[in-house]
Amino acid sequence: MPNPRTVRELRQSGYRSKSVKQELRDNLIARLGKGESFLPGIVGYDDTVVPQIENAILSGQDLVFLGERGQAKTRIARLLVGLLDETVPVIAGCEVNDDPLAPICPACRTRLADGDGDDTMVAWLPRDRRYAEKLATPDITIADLIGEVDPIKVAEGRYLSDELTIHYGLLPRTHRGIFAINELPDLAERIQVGLLNIMEERDVQIRGYKVRLPLDLYVVASANPEDYTNRGRIITPLKDRFGSQVRTHYPKRLDHEIAIMDAERTAFPSGGVRVTSPDYMKQIVAELTHLARQSSDISQRSGVSVRVSIANYENLLSSALKRAIRLGETEAVPRVSDLGAIVASTTGKIELEAVGEASDEKVLTRLVQRAVLNVFKRTFAEPELADVVKAFEGGLTVHASDVMPSVDYVKQVAELRGLRTSATKLGATEPAATAAAIEFVLEGLHLTKKLNKDVQAGSFRYRG
Repeated sequence: MPNPRTVRELRQSGYRSKSVKQELRDNLIARLGKGESFLPGIVGYDDTVVPQIENAILSGQDLVFLGERGQAKTRIARLLVGLLDETVPVIAGCEVNDDPLAPICPACRTRLADGDGDDTMVAWLPRDRRYAEKLATPDITIADLIGEVDPIKVAEGRYLSDELTIHYGLLPRTHRGIFAINELPDLAERIQVGLLNIMEERDVQIRGYKVRLPLDLYVVASANPEDYTNRGRIITPLKDRFGSQVRTHYPKRLDHEIAIMDAERTAFPSGGVRVTSPDYMKQIVAELTHLARQSSDISQRSGVSVRVSIANYENLLSSALKRAIRLGETEAVPRVSDLGAIVASTTGKIELEAVGEASDEKVLTRLVQRAVLNVFKRTFAEPELADVVKAFEGGLTVHASDVMPSVDYVKQVAELRGLRTSATKLGATEPAATAAAIEFVLEGLHLTKKLNKDVQAGSFRYRG
């Protein structure tokens, strides 16, 4: 059946109006009944954040997300749009998406009160147009969020106290939708009061007179925990208005961090070179981020975002791709020697706890070495590599470099059975993957003090 086109047809269809919170609740109940997720792509929150969001929606409560940067707060807010109905009827041409059966703006009420009001045209608004988002900054005004008197309408002869003189702001234009405001404590106090009035009293004062705005909104806010708990940054009545406060967090497991890296990295067409990453290299990138989140050298107030892992992983793959292109290889696999590429993608996203002798690069170098060592110890038991260590004690040396062709690695260890076995355990079959596996094993043995390592002009020599 086609959608009703007029208010009369809408009434005859039996349509019943629902509030946004009722809409979200009904659709969430339907998803839960089918066992479907309403937050696709969100990893690591199944047992912590998601149940709290479900409870808030089922209770009809506005939400505030507390968490450091890069914890998917904004993404979750945007995904809540998926719980809205596919389309809803609105009065065609209305600035505030008025419900044809329950209008709130004076212009629409006047239109429907006329003798031919039932012939008023109805439009159908898709769910993606029922979401608005605003980043809170100190320069936001009441006019931005609520509205302002339009001087042109006043010049046309309307009274200043006439509601029809108002040019509506973002909140009224999101009527019957979801409104998200990021970094809530950054709003000036007088603007916070205006937001409180809209959420609680449903009115606001504009130019000294009250405007009744019974808006139907689901409000979602995000904030840094340190700012949100500081009474100088947010007014207490506004905090009290949010029904649920949900604390987000960084991925607690490496496999969750890796899943996010794989899903979020920017992928491009291969261009004739196949780029793949061994699991142990992904683990090193994820381990580095987890170590940074525990490091006393790095400010934990600003956090270490998942974006650090994503950017590092992208740079690691790019370094491998660059080498393969220059050497004419068709396979690009990142090696331990490519980890230098992550300096640029990490140092700009972390803040040192104190300025001292330790520079960003020195702190990062120590963390990278610990990450490689931890992954190596989880991958190999000491007896597995006893034959390799013995060969180096007998005088074997192996050269390595981030620009060395993969086949050169294979030639150097052709007779060393222990290294070939280790590479096979790591899933290496092609020369590029074998070269990466050999570097990982050698660097792991060096960090466990089984091998010496000489560094010279960008190349390395491992010896007993």
